[in-house]
Amino acid sequence: MTGISEQLAELSRGTDEVLPEDGLAARLKEGRPLVVKAGFDPTAPDLHLGHTVLINKMRQFQTLGHDVVFLIGDFTGMIGDPSGKNATRPPLSVDEIRENAATYESQIFKILDEEKTRVEFNSTWMGEMDAAGLIRLAARHTVARMLERDDFNKRYSGGQPISIHEFLYPLVQGYDSVALKADVELGGTDQKFNLLVGRQLQQDFGQKPQIVMTTPLLEGLDGVQKMSKSLHNYIGITDAPGEMFGKIMSISDDLMWRYFEVLSFRSLDDIAALKKSVDDGMNPRDAKFELGQEIVARFHSEADAKAAKQEFVSRFQQGAMPEEIAELSLPSQDGRLGIAHLLKGAQLVSSTSDAFRMIKQGAVRIDGERVADGSLQLETGTTHVYQVGKRKFARVTLT
Repeated sequence: MTGISEQLAELSRGTDEVLPEDGLAARLKEGRPLVVKAGFDPTAPDLHLGHTVLINKMRQFQTLGHDVVFLIGDFTGMIGDPSGKNATRPPLSVDEIRENAATYESQIFKILDEEKTRVEFNSTWMGEMDAAGLIRLAARHTVARMLERDDFNKRYSGGQPISIHEFLYPLVQGYDSVALKADVELGGTDQKFNLLVGRQLQQDFGQKPQIVMTTPLLEGLDGVQKMSKSLHNYIGITDAPGEMFGKIMSISDDLMWRYFEVLSFRSLDDIAALKKSVDDGMNPRDAKFELGQEIVARFHSEADAKAAKQEFVSRFQQGAMPEEIAELSLPSQDGRLGIAHLLKGAQLVSSTSDAFRMIKQGAVRIDGERVADGSLQLETGTTHVYQVGKRKFARVTLT
């Protein structure tokens, strides 16, 4: 196993917090494989790159010889995670959970080593807990403590309803750590409260409290809001190679480095050297090419990555795209904006009638794809590169 200082440097990469601060170092000094847990509720059939920030961290632990547990929250999925929500989340049906969980299992092994990964379902222990056991678990936490959670506090203060079953979610997630005897639990920054509940419950059950490691929530294509399917600003890991590559090429140059930090498997030294090359005059687009190829190759193949790049170059570059593209944000109307109004707002055309004329002539492209439908509606949270004719470009984010 790699030395402690080297492990700490790699495992701390891209994290937001490690609690307690010296806890991970102390646990690593025990000289044994740590049980590292991360939970995922099967709320949607497909994972996106935002989910993989945690899975990449699991991979780092796995590569360093630790015992990684990918926990599928089939029981908690029936409650609905209230984290970051301003209203009660509708629970999933058993059939929906089972179907989504099956796709999760097939997708995670594009990153994790299947032979070294433990896949667990929290219904294994929660399904066997009777009502009396659940009451005893609920007795270990107070309503006042629950209301310390920012999202619960805001809803309570704002007079919005909080269902009793939502208070069970942090307790069940915390009990998962007890059942698995977790040494480390990983989660996004929005999961911090739940992860700390796990520490408390482990202590109550006579276990050594787990180390909490939070990772930042990855910004979506708009560079502002977190990546989310509901916001339509995501890159799905099952996206076609060309679509995945094109979406990566559409992100801003600043956001590119953020993606390198939390998504790339390249060393920090390699990324620093690449950033210096850009600072010294290399076109940022070339660095983005490298990021796009790495991500596409991970979820598809090297051949697919090369083909996606070539396709992008042949249909969208070949000298047509300028070195710098204007970036701007436009407000949507009820969550959408018609293509003609968008082009006018981006000052790519003089009027909406001019936009319709250019679309009819085949002179309008989105991320290199020709637009044929003048009634096309673009959704809030999306970011694309729009082109009119050979010389007019703009990277537009709808807000």
